[in-house]
Amino acid sequence: MRRIAIINQKGGVGKTTTTANLGSGLARSGQRVVLLDLDPQAHLTMHFGLEPRADVPNIYQVLTSSASLEEIVKPVGENLLVAPSNIDLAAAEVELASVVGREVILRDALDEYPGKYDFMLMDCPPSLGILTINALCAANEIFITLQPHFLALQGMGKLLETINLVAKRINRDLKVSGVILCMYETGTKLANEVFADMEHFFTDARNRNLPWSATTIFKTRIRRNIKLAEAPSFGLDIFSYASGSNGAEDYAALAREVAAMTGQPAPVQIPSPAQTETGESYHGQSDQNQMANPAENNCDGVSDGVIDPDPLASPGFHAGYSGQG
Repeated sequence: MRRIAIINQKGGVGKTTTTANLGSGLARSGQRVVLLDLDPQAHLTMHFGLEPRADVPNIYQVLTSSASLEEIVKPVGENLLVAPSNIDLAAAEVELASVVGREVILRDALDEYPGKYDFMLMDCPPSLGILTINALCAANEIFITLQPHFLALQGMGKLLETINLVAKRINRDLKVSGVILCMYETGTKLANEVFADMEHFFTDARNRNLPWSATTIFKTRIRRNIKLAEAPSFGLDIFSYASGSNGAEDYAALAREVAAMTGQPAPVQIPSPAQTETGESYHGQSDQNQMANPAENNCDGVSDGVIDPDPLASPGFHAGYSGQG
């Protein structure tokens, strides 16, 4: 069972879209998948046509120990469950501030979950606060989503520092398994330069005692595609909404890559374009009853977040962090 935190403290770089569509792709290949929405904005929840209502049990109740994960998960497709979120989750940062062991609440809840799954993907908020720390403590793998731009690279150093601290102090099994390039524009000089810089950085980390010493930059690039931005407004994954799009092709290829990391074949079952014309979701919703389309949704559906002070009180850091003291 693989627990994967999909993370980047920068907003709008593909976390939610990747969690939703990679999860759907794995589920369509026969893998049992659970998705956790750890963002108070609840965009992963809305991506599957679920209303983020306060009266519906959600991940906030799990973190405050008033419900179990088993009680809140909702089926959104064959082999696919979602643990929804709600704006109340924003209060968890404050409410958990004085709780002893607050960093491992989610880990303990997942350990008690009786359901069987092959993959658990966690959509993290665009910050490095207690919600993200909980995801890092509960996961055994990390996927970093990254837009191939210069500014997107600058924040990766702070992120890697936090990952390294969590790996040293709390979760020694934590590894950065892969980097996913989203909103990729094929053939641009900038994208190629960013890729070369990342490849050089991770190559230098090989054979060193760092959580990213064996990181893979996935061969699959998620191309910029408007269908990925449209799909959440219909409560659909990209395969159900636009099976013939570049977005569907890219996420199917990524699902195969991710499954292949553990030697599992993943023939993703994608409906034909004719089957997706009705725009129906797992819940039977049509485009006549769609969720409001997040205007800011490029590839992620989340707005820019604010980097919180490091909960682990780490020293200052810069983008070129190499793990050396």
